[in-house]
Amino acid sequence: MANILLERTAPLPLDEAWRRITRWPRHGEAVPLTVVRVVPPGPTREGTLVVARSGAGPLAFDDPMEVTVWRPPEGGAVGMCRLEKRGRVVLGWAELEVRPGPGGRTRVVWREEIRVRFVPSLFDGVVRRSSRYVFGRALNRLLRQP
Repeated sequence: MANILLERTAPLPLDEAWRRITRWPRHGEAVPLTVVRVVPPGPTREGTLVVARSGAGPLAFDDPMEVTVWRPPEGGAVGMCRLEKRGRVVLGWAELEVRPGPGGRTRVVWREEIRVRFVPSLFDGVVRRSSRYVFGRALNRLLRQP
């Protein structure tokens, strides 16, 4: 398993940072060769399935993730979402968190444990570096664009 940790400070209120990082279809716009859909459509809650379809042609695969924790920030409290990866190719979990940061800004933390089935642990370093790069760029884009 490869573990990644991404942290950003954004000049946004908590609720706006939360909204930007949990609008799931926008993740597909920020990650190359990926389209994201939500089942059922509508407001996210525990039990919602977020399905990222990644790849091209016959090499495409679904990465279904179930929302197991959904705590939006309310009244200045920390917001946290946990997704459990339920796919045949990608396993693990991801946590997205927003918390008050310095100077009225918001601190965003993205933690992820990822394992790609059929890829030996020998390649965990490659998975870690590539995931940090792709998800880091995605997080930057999600926070920058309203």
